[in-house]
Amino acid sequence: MKTRLVLLSASVLILSASILLPPSAEAQRSGRSGGGGGRTSGGGSRTAQSRPRANQGHLPKAPAARSNPSEPRQAEHLSTGHVNDMPHVNHNQWFGHEQPNDARFHMDKPFSHGRFAHLGPTFRYRVTRFDANLHRFWFSNGSFEVATWDWPLCADWCWDCGDDFVVYDDPDHPGWNMLYNVHTGVYVHVQYMGA
Repeated sequence: MKTRLVLLSASVLILSASILLPPSAEAQRSGRSGGGGGRTSGGGSRTAQSRPRANQGHLPKAPAARSNPSEPRQAEHLSTGHVNDMPHVNHNQWFGHEQPNDARFHMDKPFSHGRFAHLGPTFRYRVTRFDANLHRFWFSNGSFEVATWDWPLCADWCWDCGDDFVVYDDPDHPGWNMLYNVHTGVYVHVQYMGA
């Protein structure tokens, strides 16, 4: 009798937990619907939920190199009077990008692991593996490491939610790329670690 009561209690707890807990990220992804368009890498198809939400729903063009190395970071001045100098893209304009002469970006041997080939808004990527301790992530065709100083900006991103990332070449810092999150509009600096 005690065994039946324990089994019944355990069953009720398991059933209650499955009803009350939200579905897993994988279950949420498989429930997506819709079309899309564009090229994806790392598997999967474009869905209504994976359409870019940031930058007015558009993937931005690659940022232009700055001609003046001492030009300060450009901040976005909002109509509310607030200033946003966090690295992000809005209305196809790249804000918060560090000066070209910022010493943190200096590399003795830029591109020592090679160059990542598929850059820009034509290619969207899905993370296939992620290691928060190393600040590294992998696509099906290469791995990257997030700059230590940018890690706080992306530590809470949903790294395994779909094809939500675009890689751009950093025009001001040789050897660096910029990883753009298509849903938040925020970008971080990453270094290509090879295939």
